[in-house]
Amino acid sequence: MLSDLEIAQQVDLRNITDVAADAGLVPEELRLHGNHMGKVELSALDRLADEPDGKLILVTAITPTPLGEGKTVITLGLGQALRHLGQKGICTVREPSMGPTFGIKGGACGGGYAQVLPMEEINLHFTGDIHAVGATNNLLAAMLDASLWHKNPLNIDPMSISWNRNVDMNDVALRSIIIGLGGRTGGWPREAQFDITVASEVMAILALTSGIHDMRERFGRIQVATDRDRNPVTAEDLDAAGAMTVLMREAIKPNLAQAVDGGPVFVHAGPFANIAIGTNSILADKIAVKLADYVVTEAGFGADCGAEKFLNIKCRVGEMQPSAVVIVATIRALKLHGGAFTFKPGSKPPTAEIEKENVAAVRKGCENLAKHIENMGKMGMPVVVAMNVFPTDTPDEIAALKEEALAAGAKAAVETYVHGKGGEGGTELAEAVMAVCQEGNDFKFLYPLDASIKEKIETIATEIYGADGVEYAPLAERRIRQFTKQGYDKLPICMAKTHLSLSHDPDLKGRPTGFTVPVRDIKPSLGAGFLYPLCGEMRTMPGLPTRPASVDVDIDEDGNIVGLF
Repeated sequence: MLSDLEIAQQVDLRNITDVAADAGLVPEELRLHGNHMGKVELSALDRLADEPDGKLILVTAITPTPLGEGKTVITLGLGQALRHLGQKGICTVREPSMGPTFGIKGGACGGGYAQVLPMEEINLHFTGDIHAVGATNNLLAAMLDASLWHKNPLNIDPMSISWNRNVDMNDVALRSIIIGLGGRTGGWPREAQFDITVASEVMAILALTSGIHDMRERFGRIQVATDRDRNPVTAEDLDAAGAMTVLMREAIKPNLAQAVDGGPVFVHAGPFANIAIGTNSILADKIAVKLADYVVTEAGFGADCGAEKFLNIKCRVGEMQPSAVVIVATIRALKLHGGAFTFKPGSKPPTAEIEKENVAAVRKGCENLAKHIENMGKMGMPVVVAMNVFPTDTPDEIAALKEEALAAGAKAAVETYVHGKGGEGGTELAEAVMAVCQEGNDFKFLYPLDASIKEKIETIATEIYGADGVEYAPLAERRIRQFTKQGYDKLPICMAKTHLSLSHDPDLKGRPTGFTVPVRDIKPSLGAGFLYPLCGEMRTMPGLPTRPASVDVDIDEDGNIVGLF
């Protein structure tokens, strides 16, 4: 089979104006970025306000492994399959970060014949949204440090500064730095750090905002530090929120691209559901549900990360009603969770063990799948399991997965072949999802907002992760007391923890038990509208592996990109 990049480069792309017209957008609602990408004007929301909403389908996954489960592949393939069956389907996916694109994971445009295109542009600079997020974030950081340098008129306590600079790259050297060196002209010396851009609160605001004026208000609420009397210092106090909004004026508009079959795909807002919210934007979903019969969206990493945040934060803020959840699973990942082999990120995959039939390990690994199905049920969501089938999967392994999924409460467990066949390989999945959507559901939030900060954290940890409890570091305890006193205790919770385990420990596979989640710190994301606990050793700046994907990326003699995946 051809590589993902070769398939992408062989597709005869449609003009984006035709894609937009088929989606139901009018010409004045599309701002072109070349022939194959465009920005959708927010005026479309006003024009479509009276149209009925289509069904919203969330695609998530089991606890991910370095093997890759194909969540974006299934998302895009399901959209293509719905269109193959004559339905009006639109996908809404997240924008790729160049950190993982050049790191271990590679790009985030799907794969095979279930991709969003043009793959090269989307995986690299795209329409500049992530650059805009970075510039906006760093403008606020610059204005904060300038205020310190210019005699500190806001009486900011430098030890309280919580606003970090960022860059959209995995760069371990920036995790902990000293800035302001160079004497009197070098600024205020202090310890600082960089985050990866997609972990910025600016990106979370882009995902959750309802419009440009709402974005302006949210930027103003961002807390960057406290003064020496422990009062909050905000972006509004620094007179930064207006300029930040201007920098994001174009980025707020959802991007329109196309799938391999030429169908519409919205690509907007950021990934990283382990350290961020990890969903595409509310604005993209709001426009899509007015245009389509079915909208297929995705949330980052496993259901304990992205889906939990999608349902408890995004759906709450956006007043959205999902119709069904698709959980993606692979035989090879379940074997890993079942203990058949170990595989560390960046290492060489154990091909022989992956390909060797091991029904017992599949059944054992299904304990992880069962927990995710159970978790979605706690929020009233019906689940369809999508088996992303590989050529080495055996009939007995597939039968075991189906049996275990149905026993755990899934409405259906369906083989999918969208990677190799596109929409045609996902029609059984599409039919199962449509049937579940017609049944309705009992969607509810996992916790009430009036619960205490600890109650909300502990509900997520015990109900979703399966922990025995939560252990708070002294700093986290101080934050809880501070935020409760300031009235922030009614905000939802956006947990930052490893995506490689249901627990906080990436080495605990399957369905771990008997663990306690350590919370070392809690940060306020008041513009985004949530609190942000940091669990275990979770970092907001990833690093590159020994051999990053970037070493394979180059141009050929004709100037074409090679090595991107």
